[in-house]
Amino acid sequence: MVTAIVGANWGDEGKGKITDMLAMDSDVIVRFQGGANAGHTIINNYGKFALHSLPSGVFYDHTTSVIGNGVALNIPVLFHELSEIVEKGVPRPKVLVSERAQIVMPYHILFDQYEEERLGGKSFGSTKSGIAPFYSDKFAKTGFQVSELFMPEDALYEKIERVIIQKNVLLEHLYHKPLIDPKEIFGTLMEYKKMVEPYVCDVSSYLDRAIHEGKNILLEGQLGTLKDPDHGIYPMVTSSSTLASYGAIGAGIPPYAIEKVVTVVKAYSSAVGAGAFVSEIFGEEANELRVRGGDGGEFGATTGRPRRMGWFDCVASKYGCRLQGTTDVAFTVVDVLGYLKEIPVCTGYEVDGKITTDFPVPWKLEKAKPVLEILPGWECDISGIKTYEDLPRNCRGYIEFIEEKIGYPITMVSNGPGREDIIYRKIK
Repeated sequence: MVTAIVGANWGDEGKGKITDMLAMDSDVIVRFQGGANAGHTIINNYGKFALHSLPSGVFYDHTTSVIGNGVALNIPVLFHELSEIVEKGVPRPKVLVSERAQIVMPYHILFDQYEEERLGGKSFGSTKSGIAPFYSDKFAKTGFQVSELFMPEDALYEKIERVIIQKNVLLEHLYHKPLIDPKEIFGTLMEYKKMVEPYVCDVSSYLDRAIHEGKNILLEGQLGTLKDPDHGIYPMVTSSSTLASYGAIGAGIPPYAIEKVVTVVKAYSSAVGAGAFVSEIFGEEANELRVRGGDGGEFGATTGRPRRMGWFDCVASKYGCRLQGTTDVAFTVVDVLGYLKEIPVCTGYEVDGKITTDFPVPWKLEKAKPVLEILPGWECDISGIKTYEDLPRNCRGYIEFIEEKIGYPITMVSNGPGREDIIYRKIK
């Protein structure tokens, strides 16, 4: 079976934990899109890890971790992470890198920084990881595939020179920054070649065989529906599709191979970066939820930035689950809300005086005001509970209220940061 694990909202939903947990019964875990601009936090018996490039299943010795062709591959970051987890006692995982994955170049990171600097107060809140310049080059056909590291050196150098001419025009006349030396880029790519060579694979062919052999495969997505460039809060989005359907493209498998889509949904809302956020809260109310949230506070795994906080948004989550093609919802960080006597939930948006439960296009979203319903809290610690029936009545009421509003079955409830802190729920 092929299962996709994706996010319903702005990212930061807890996909890393769910991937790490489901990897126990999987053979192959594939990162299919995105780059080192977002991280997945994992807590297990080896410790606490923030992975940015490696798939979240690297902690099992029976799995193969795959970097798919849809990934923005930062080679030094990937191998730094690999060394780091091994140094912390994790057995060296089996890693494969698609020969068709494209490489984040050093100048992509520079251009990301320069553009944010140029935009000033109108910037996109980039993590400055080079993601937008990388995908711009990919679709402008001036990027570099991993396979090109192994082409004749004179042909590779000729391509570098051709690409750098364009880059240097921008550096000189738009950004007023130092120019790029093609010789330095060639030397860097030769270093990358040595690093990645033992891991390069025809991933599409490998996964095709795995599917025909009946292997269990997880496709791990980055960020969430609302950061998708087609269906999200454009332009405050990422640069690659965050949808489960893109998993087929980013891994090189048939779309019909994906039989299950686990969409991870947080029990409240959080977001890093700019963009519309209808249920957002502020001040002390936000700060208390931020400090109590996640597995040590709601701060970006990549940037460390404080996340923006909000109440659960039924409109955004229903939309996010629909676009993902959800079969199962994993409902995370429910335990965090145990301090509240009452819990507001955003059940609709007011736009120009009218109430809607449909997620609007971005310019209308900017005008939306939350319609809130207040639910009773359970006012106790639910960590350690293993069965759904043992959860407090008001906690079950909260979960079932949200399930009804979003219209997708909540089959997993996470009540703590650890791998074992999960409640499986049977749907009647």
